[in-house]
Amino acid sequence: MLSKIYAKWMYAWETALTTRDTNRIVRPLEWGFDWLQDFSPLAAAQSSSPSHESGCPTACPEHAEGSGSSDVGSPVSQISQATQDDYARMIAVNADIVARAEEFFGYRTPTDFRLEARHPHLFPTHVRPETLQEDAEIKRQAETGELEEAEFLRFTSPVRTRYPENDTVNARWFPAPDHKYQKSVISTPKSSNAVISTGATDSFTVRSGVEKSASLPRISPSPNGKPKQAPKQAMIVMPQWNADAFSHNALCTLFNRFGISCLRLSKPYHDIRRPAELERSDYAVSANVGRTTEACRQAVVDIRSCIDWLQQQGYEQFGVLGTSLGSCYAFIAAAFDPRLQVCAFNHASTWFGDVVWTGQSTRHIRAAFEQAGLTQDQVRQIFSIVSPMSYMDRFAATPKRSLVVHATYDLTFPLEYSLDVLKNFDALNIDYVSKVLPCGHYTTGETPYKYLDGWYLGSFIYSSFKRLAKSTA
Repeated sequence: MLSKIYAKWMYAWETALTTRDTNRIVRPLEWGFDWLQDFSPLAAAQSSSPSHESGCPTACPEHAEGSGSSDVGSPVSQISQATQDDYARMIAVNADIVARAEEFFGYRTPTDFRLEARHPHLFPTHVRPETLQEDAEIKRQAETGELEEAEFLRFTSPVRTRYPENDTVNARWFPAPDHKYQKSVISTPKSSNAVISTGATDSFTVRSGVEKSASLPRISPSPNGKPKQAPKQAMIVMPQWNADAFSHNALCTLFNRFGISCLRLSKPYHDIRRPAELERSDYAVSANVGRTTEACRQAVVDIRSCIDWLQQQGYEQFGVLGTSLGSCYAFIAAAFDPRLQVCAFNHASTWFGDVVWTGQSTRHIRAAFEQAGLTQDQVRQIFSIVSPMSYMDRFAATPKRSLVVHATYDLTFPLEYSLDVLKNFDALNIDYVSKVLPCGHYTTGETPYKYLDGWYLGSFIYSSFKRLAKSTA
């Protein structure tokens, strides 16, 4: 009896949180072949027709949720012949790219890595009064000097889109205390012997020559009695879809206490990378299939590029943490980059399209697919490229330790799909830890569940990196 009452209460709370924002947009289905034509010849062959290209990037007001549009979410009775043809072509494009996925998620290391110092801003994705007030207060503190500047890693993404602001990658830098004043020689376009200071300064500096470190690195004895430096460890952290710029910063400072540095990476189309025409990070996940796929490609490549920069700073052991959409990106990055040996998936699923179809937070995207006459099975197939399930065998092929956190009352990543992750991990003998939250997807960020989630993530990261360091001692 009590369990039923608790479940009813939790589902009601979760639904209230997923429906409080009124600026979700129902955009029409766009196949987006033009977003994939640089890689797949099959997409290039279809992108010349206007019907296959992405439409106007601005949303029509009549498609906004809550606008009174009576046809929103109403499926058509029969799929048109044109949609059937485009669907078949997109299936072929998916098969082509998945077969050549290593090339698709491949890249060239950026040459313009730089650290910028600036006041952090919130970049909210909703217009609730309390959030706008918080945003205004942060801006006021920045103007008056009450808010300290922070350092951000910036570079040009190897994957280019039509939005320049999105193509400049942004990752807030949280160096562990032992690493703050260490200097590392890195490659830059202008000088082969430049040295970048990664200390807690107001701005980054570039100097020629090699300087002495302002603090000593951690030292541990080696088996032969000679001092041996402990490996420098770092995490890349990717928050959830539509996260503001402060989300997950607390986790980064927690990991710093463990001696682990962090890059809190802004996903494509998020916070400072979000095009001015958007209130939300809609272009990361939408009914434009090609653009959604390319956003995932860019996110994966950005993660891998961040590892390149960390290696240039002398880091040797790496992990990744992703929440919700961030966990999808993190999984695919780990599947293609063996340098990621510690993986934390905070809400996970096997098939991208199943979450789009069944999740409460993507109901406006499902509405577009329903209006075009597509089914759940078809939506699953057209998003094969960005589905962790497509790369499960590859993920299992290299040693790594993983954490999978799922929530019992999740209405965004329904429980059956999270359990499917565990089932596949078991079948492939993947080394993982499973933790369960007695809440839902959105309620994970509420008290007291956010503290339990933080405990799961923090204890796993601490123990996994400690074990990894011992294995290389």
